[in-house]
Amino acid sequence: MLTAKRIEKYYGDLHVLKGVDVSIAKGEIVSIVGPSGSGKSTLLHILGTLDEAAKGEIFLRDKKIHDLKGRLLADFRNRHIGFVFQFHHLLPEFTALENVCIPGWIAGTRRREVEERAMHLLRTLGVGHRVENKPGALSGGEQQRVAVARALINNPDIVFADEPTGNLDTANAKELHQLFFDLRRQLQQTFLIVTHNEELATMSDRVLHMKDGLILQG
Repeated sequence: MLTAKRIEKYYGDLHVLKGVDVSIAKGEIVSIVGPSGSGKSTLLHILGTLDEAAKGEIFLRDKKIHDLKGRLLADFRNRHIGFVFQFHHLLPEFTALENVCIPGWIAGTRRREVEERAMHLLRTLGVGHRVENKPGALSGGEQQRVAVARALINNPDIVFADEPTGNLDTANAKELHQLFFDLRRQLQQTFLIVTHNEELATMSDRVLHMKDGLILQG
């Protein structure tokens, strides 16, 4: 599904990633753990095409995504990759339903089709009764579920999650953990998750341990 080879990244003179190799199979849930500053989020952002590596290759379903630029890269990202971040990044002026629909509309999918899938996802994620609410009227756990639905709207090949439970209380974090595995079972969804949460990492199929810009094991 996803393969990355010899990924390197510099910020000025700081060598952040030092030749990282990653391989993720379809339907896998893989967590990346390690101390702050080890390069976890930088690696996730590069694999998700939000940042560019100094060196290395990235393939998603045998597509060379490290060669894509500009509009082609943006279109590929929107159609094939989903993102869940710690702070949701929902647009405050739009309803939950509209927030979920936006990537589908950008992809050019028919409006009715996008809205029907968004409603289905929101119901599946337990927030179907909140579709007309704007983010400010939702709890933190509800906002994160809406963010997960948004990540799934275009049926992506893989979802990248960067500290997805870092802004949630214990109860909501546990529910979100289980949600990832429910989605894997229902949709065969693939997840790569950066987390400091030991419980979530332990539940994963595989854990990649990072330190000083390298993967130590996993």
